[in-house]
Amino acid sequence: MSRFKPLRRWLPVVAIMAFTGLSAVSASDPDPTVMSYMLPDQIHWTKSAGGRGPETAILYGDPKKAGSLYILLTKWPPHTMSRPHFHPNDRFITVLEGTWWVGWGTKYDPDSTFPMTKGSFVRHFGQKIHYDGAKDGEVILEMVGEGPDTLIPAEQK
Repeated sequence: MSRFKPLRRWLPVVAIMAFTGLSAVSASDPDPTVMSYMLPDQIHWTKSAGGRGPETAILYGDPKKAGSLYILLTKWPPHTMSRPHFHPNDRFITVLEGTWWVGWGTKYDPDSTFPMTKGSFVRHFGQKIHYDGAKDGEVILEMVGEGPDTLIPAEQK
């Protein structure tokens, strides 16, 4: 008996499916009982107050709620940096696009910032003063943390 003999009985079915465009796997939306998802055009970006800072998009959780795990995207426009500040809890950041510039301490000095290129991972420790942003190009970050995602100013004037 040929080892391909069992396959021969399915050959007509496969040929008909291929000829008619039928497929054993159909393209449909993912099963919502298995996963949730957002395609890029479904991600809702929100401009910062005053429209001069980064845009954010909440992917998961509630960044304002204490104890809530959150995941968000942050999009820094070119030539935009935050001032020295800190957050109550650790934040875990991955640079998805561009070069993100990070600084630390209470004295604002963008010229002393360090470049974090695409693919870099940063852990900002809670209660530690830092500032960050984009210089020449747009930057997109993914941030993961525990709420509240409060920004507390800490600049030395």
